[in-house]
Amino acid sequence: MPVIRIDDPADPRLADFRDLTDVALRRALEPERGLYMAEGAKVIARAVAAGHRPRAVLLSERWLDSVATVVPEDVPIYVAPAALLEDVTGYQVHRGALASMERPELPALADLVRDARRIVVLEGIVDHTNVGAIFRSVAGIGADAVVVAPTCADPLYRRSVKVSMGTVFQVPWTRASAWPDALDELRALGFTVAGLALADDAVDLDDFAARAGERVALVMGAEGDGLTRQALAHVDEAVIIPMHGGVDSLNVAAASAVAMWALRAR
Repeated sequence: MPVIRIDDPADPRLADFRDLTDVALRRALEPERGLYMAEGAKVIARAVAAGHRPRAVLLSERWLDSVATVVPEDVPIYVAPAALLEDVTGYQVHRGALASMERPELPALADLVRDARRIVVLEGIVDHTNVGAIFRSVAGIGADAVVVAPTCADPLYRRSVKVSMGTVFQVPWTRASAWPDALDELRALGFTVAGLALADDAVDLDDFAARAGERVALVMGAEGDGLTRQALAHVDEAVIIPMHGGVDSLNVAAASAVAMWALRAR
């Protein structure tokens, strides 16, 4: 295994790892280069176990043994002092190890949901923490897949991956190419499309769950504003979680977990 010790933060071999805190830059850079970042030995191990291939690894000395055992032997491992890691990435790498991973090809929507009974659809959720938390709930509660709209944050962005505890690697997902037409496609594939929204005609989640069909697509909207009018025009029913104490709604990640639990396939 090629272990290379680095002492120059300007080393061009570290290009994948540079300026990780510049979110706008990374949003464009990572998909363009066909890569994403995995942080921490456990997350890197989960990515590799899911069949994802590392391009390179950057880590501090103390993490070499734990990471070297999980990556393929031909993957270069760059070892550097913690201060150099911070200089390159723009932040203190608390988990000590980063891997630039080859971004997998996403499946077509019909292929993704062919055998699914419960799926979650995300529109306009731009907070990577919320996206990661939703994926973790999908994995833990047992939904089958996630579809993200073109306006949704990248599930493979470093923060999403970390918050999801690596479950973004085990949950099947894809990005819809046409929106909100993807909702019509899901309906044509046999799904009841339910939008979680504070709409005047929204039905109680318990009532909807009691009569939910064999296949349900639960659509979640952006933080704050919720689902767009365009998306609501393409759902079969709007659904609401009854609230108390003068609170009208939950954080989108919490709401997704509550709704997924109520709608879980029996």
